Amino acid sequence: MNVTIYHNPGCGTSRNALAMIRNAGIEPEVVEYLKNPPSREQLAKMIADAGLTVRGAIREKGTPYAELGLDNPDLSDEELLEAMLKDPILINRPFVVTPMGTRLARPSEVVLDILPDTHKGPFAKEDGEQVLDSDGKRLV
Repeated sequence: MNVTIYHNPGCGTSRNALAMIRNAGIEPEVVEYLKNPPSREQLAKMIADAGLTVRGAIREKGTPYAELGLDNPDLSDEELLEAMLKDPILINRPFVVTPMGTRLARPSEVVLDILPDTHKGPFAKEDGEQVLDSDGKRLV
């Protein structure tokens, strides 16, 4: 199964989603989007395929969102996309793309919605929250 994760290794949610993908026996393509951001077309498609608005895909916390005035409701989707591409830290993460769908995996267990049921045993997030039981069945 081809899986791509737009990943930030400094983000616990992104690390948890990546670990859940690997727990399903899948080695994804890992795109460190801060170093290699998606194209405008890829980003717009991921946002649409995930069922989000462009504004809903922007990360506010720990970004220059407020300083750039991106909270202005008059900004168009194109202007918001341009800001995200210019400063990729504004792209919320992690986006995960599989043949079963695209999700912004926040919380990280949302990634389970678009993975096959091939998990290898239990899984707990970095904070200890148990997500899969000993049989690899989803708990949350």
